Amino acid sequence: MTSRDQEWRSRTAQLSWGSSSPLQGACWGNLDNRPDEEGLREACGVFGCVVAKDAAHDTINVAHVIYLGLVALQHRGQESAGIVTSEGRGTAQLHYHKGDGLVATVFTDDKLNKLKGNVGIGHSRYSTAGGRDPTNTQPFMVHTRHGPLATAHNGELINAVALRKTVLDRGVGLSTQSDSELITQMLSQIPPRGEKAGPDWGARIRHLMEATPTAYSLVLLHEDKIYGVRDPFGNRPLCIGRLMPIKTAYGTDGMDSPKPLGWVLSSESCAFQSVGGTLMREVYPGEIVELGPEGVRSLDIVPRPKPAKPFSEAHEDPNHTDHADILHSPPPAFCIFEYVYFARADSVYEGQQVYSVRQRCGRQLAIESPVEADIISTVPESATPAAMGFSLQSGIPYVEVLCKNRYVGRSFIQPDTRSRQLAVAKKFGALTENLAGRRVVLVDDSIVRGTTVGPIIRLLRQAGAREVHIRIASPPIHHPCYMGINIPTRGELIANKKPPEELAKFVGADSLAYLSIDGLVKAVKDGVVSKTCTPSGHCTACLDGKYPVHLEW
Repeated sequence: MTSRDQEWRSRTAQLSWGSSSPLQGACWGNLDNRPDEEGLREACGVFGCVVAKDAAHDTINVAHVIYLGLVALQHRGQESAGIVTSEGRGTAQLHYHKGDGLVATVFTDDKLNKLKGNVGIGHSRYSTAGGRDPTNTQPFMVHTRHGPLATAHNGELINAVALRKTVLDRGVGLSTQSDSELITQMLSQIPPRGEKAGPDWGARIRHLMEATPTAYSLVLLHEDKIYGVRDPFGNRPLCIGRLMPIKTAYGTDGMDSPKPLGWVLSSESCAFQSVGGTLMREVYPGEIVELGPEGVRSLDIVPRPKPAKPFSEAHEDPNHTDHADILHSPPPAFCIFEYVYFARADSVYEGQQVYSVRQRCGRQLAIESPVEADIISTVPESATPAAMGFSLQSGIPYVEVLCKNRYVGRSFIQPDTRSRQLAVAKKFGALTENLAGRRVVLVDDSIVRGTTVGPIIRLLRQAGAREVHIRIASPPIHHPCYMGINIPTRGELIANKKPPEELAKFVGADSLAYLSIDGLVKAVKDGVVSKTCTPSGHCTACLDGKYPVHLEW
């Protein structure tokens, strides 16, 4: 284990037991507390809404719109949720409600009706340090000299320790260890360039972004405006939508005007359909956008910083070499696992639907690792598009072999051996009539620890499968992520313990193969639609160890 892994293990251990840690409140889930869960855990979902100036007062219920948006983003965070609303300029008090659990559990009709206002933001998250400590539930709020400010944050500040010291050295007290409070306190301060008349939120946000290059998307609320912020590397997603009148058989809901009723911000575009909205565009890497009653305005784009020294001088691995002229023009670093695993399949990133990317991954996997089989199937549900792509490319029919129990809830440490052996059977049922005597290719999106695939293979064999071949629609994960996705240390990652041939024997498969890194990048970039001169770029650090920035503790 490297010294960086040891430091990461120490910090996640502090998080697990609720001790003070610079990462407490950062938005990612701790897999060390969930040993029976194989999948990765992402960060959070953020959402914001502002009503147009000309919209009728009772046309849009902001709290209800945000509620529906958070429900659509529920896959990004299921531990707690919160909504904050404002009644506009001059307001001295924000309306808010926050709580633990799913969005539909946290918010009742009565609670939503109390959230008055024409602008608001919301957040859903996975808990971290202190578990369900309500002080870590977002949005985070502070009172500034210019009125209340609320912040919803997705991601993790890579230099939170240094930033925390900077804030404390200025004599500012912090009541939590949360990244979100740190961000909010930094935004509450006058930027070094000063302000001429009132708060210059563009300058304040730019100062924050210059101080921490990644990884975050932010939605901020002040008076009658919300601000959307995406870090200069674009590591975390954020997009803009417009609310339009609902079309009916008789026109547009009794309204003749095609003007927008309001505007929304979301981690994923899938939420827009749920609220009667349409996607305008993504927030560009480094961009600061302002959404107000008058519309959407781009305030600034903060460039990506150039490294102070070559990565090879700071990297712990003596064999590491710098890549892709990063010293001269560091590319964007959008998390590639948004395509592989985290995002909902109907979301759109970089002009392409996530479903299409996953299907291309399956096609590429079939080209790289063909196998003779009778049927193609999947572990429901995020890998289904990849399995369909594998089927289309190979010409082997796609047939469902597993039935998922959608109401099983989360897996925890099982109390005895029998319970652990039955954990997979609790989640999945085998469709025996589809399996009997057949050679099956089972496509999954990723393998992290390798704790789930073995029991699934045994379940299929017990149901009559003659052969089981595993195909993974992403490359092997060799490195931890330090930018908001909780991936275990190198020593816990199964790809670092066993090559594919050994892993196949270990889990009981007839064969096992991964998609290559080049294959994944090709599947993603083949559908990228760029509307600007900004080049596309993706973070693959968990796959190849090439982190887009220097990591600071």
